Amino acid sequence: MKPIRTLKRRDLLAYAAFSSSAVASTVANAGPIVMEDKPERRYQMKKSINLWAFPYPEKMSLQQSMELAKRAGFDGIELNYDLEGDLSPDAGTKDFENIRRMADQIGIEISGGCSFLFWPYPLTSNDPQERKQGLELAGKMTQAAHDLGTENLLVVPGAVHMPWREDHDPTPNDICLARAKDSVRQLLPLAEKLGVHLNMENIFFNGFLMSPMEMVDFVDSFDSPFVNVHFDTGNIMEYQFPEHWIPILGNRIKNVHLKEYTKKGSDHSLETFRPLLDGTTNWPAVLEAFDQIQYEGYLTFEYFHAYQHFPEALIYQTGDSLDSMRAIKVG
Repeated sequence: MKPIRTLKRRDLLAYAAFSSSAVASTVANAGPIVMEDKPERRYQMKKSINLWAFPYPEKMSLQQSMELAKRAGFDGIELNYDLEGDLSPDAGTKDFENIRRMADQIGIEISGGCSFLFWPYPLTSNDPQERKQGLELAGKMTQAAHDLGTENLLVVPGAVHMPWREDHDPTPNDICLARAKDSVRQLLPLAEKLGVHLNMENIFFNGFLMSPMEMVDFVDSFDSPFVNVHFDTGNIMEYQFPEHWIPILGNRIKNVHLKEYTKKGSDHSLETFRPLLDGTTNWPAVLEAFDQIQYEGYLTFEYFHAYQHFPEALIYQTGDSLDSMRAIKVG
């Protein structure tokens, strides 16, 4: 094996000068440059990112986050509902409509609503008060989604177990299923009235709806066009494969989380999820599966650790990765 040659600065300058003159000569002899039409994307899914990837609200405001997403080329941004802040029970219809107008002015869509509140207030909890609060919050989220001008609300329908909550008493599977169905039925009239789709998310860590067939049966049991699937590619990666789920779920998929996951580690927490393309997901197979079911909605990158330094780098990196993943038609 030949040793790697170290180039000195004067060598690099010489090469640069030679390359510039060679290119100039080639262009001069080639005649006028003919610009070709920009090729189409191979996949038509839209590019979105969740607000958790931004240092919000500690270092960036909601407006700054939206503006950064727009500069990085995203079509949409997914917003998160919490107990306090811009999107919370403290805010009302006028506040959410103002956020919608701000997004319109920036030129970015709101791809959906999301929330961690389904964990402290699960719809299937053994604690009646937790269930009641969870249902009330989910109703407020439905109204907020409508006021924000998005038709998508991610819903975690239930949990048999939550390993990150030591105080959570596991819910038996059959009881979990019954409570989840009852909760969604209670939410459905408001969702249908407001035109908001309740999109059930596949989790895995919650021990509920563990196969695509179970998810199909659950969603179809409501016989409503407003109960759909929010498919998360990373949440099932520990033991399963997203490209296997997508054809089975088919057009029930209304929204998508792209979460990168690595099977190389042994950590089973949120730390397992990686920046996009830095994992073991078979993205060509996943995107082809989406294409086969004619999915053209949002692909929303979800990541829980905004970069401590230069946080904009993650946003631009993700935007570039999504552009590469959606590919270009070359002929």
